[in-house]
Amino acid sequence: MEKGVPIRSLSRGLAVLQAINRGSSLSMMEIARSSEVPYPTACRIVQTLLHEGVIEREPARKRYRPTALVQTLAHGFQGDAHLVMAARPHIVDLTRRVGWPISLATHVGHTMVIRDSTHALTALTFNNYYPGFSLPVLECAAGLAYLSHISAEERTHLLEALKLLPKRANMHAIDLLENGTLAADTLRDGYATRGFNRFTHNPGKTSSIAVPVLTKDKGVAGTLTLAFFSSSTKMEDAIAQFVEPLLTTARTIGQEI
Repeated sequence: MEKGVPIRSLSRGLAVLQAINRGSSLSMMEIARSSEVPYPTACRIVQTLLHEGVIEREPARKRYRPTALVQTLAHGFQGDAHLVMAARPHIVDLTRRVGWPISLATHVGHTMVIRDSTHALTALTFNNYYPGFSLPVLECAAGLAYLSHISAEERTHLLEALKLLPKRANMHAIDLLENGTLAADTLRDGYATRGFNRFTHNPGKTSSIAVPVLTKDKGVAGTLTLAFFSSSTKMEDAIAQFVEPLLTTARTIGQEI
């Protein structure tokens, strides 16, 4: 195997297992579509996962769901419970003050995963976003804030990995981070923005501002994102109103973890 090139079959197997785990109960066609794996290949992978016992077929219908064995894949993982507990009262308070929902996210692989949010506490949202909802790291304000505040070495390694997934990677964003001033500008300003968010339940209806939650010893512990209706507020007005409260809240959380 060439250095740095992933094993395609393993990548596809993980994609199928992740799709089933996210969906809780999926048909074979839904598995292939969600994992972006060709149907015949997805069928073979599902048979392997059945053999290993990490998924099972529902008795009454042709749908597949994870078993308790998938939990063994998380043994040794140190979760974000302390971060969530520390952040919760502060993001609730911020939503009560500004009206818009706030999401707390952390970096996982090629995505930013929501750990907590206040969407359920405000009417200024199209949908609720629960823990586990993920966004491509290059396609969201949280991801750009995260990438800009990690070390240059870490960012280089992550971007090189993203390049190996051309169908899922935003090559324009990679170029701006590598050759442009995006990372430097975001680091200087302390926040990242994303207009007309694509990878949401209502594509194009919201825009976002994100800031990092920085700790003294651990670097970037996570990100805070404020989402607002694209049609109601201009980005420059949102920046003027919300960046400072976001940064203040993020600093407070960072001091407590």
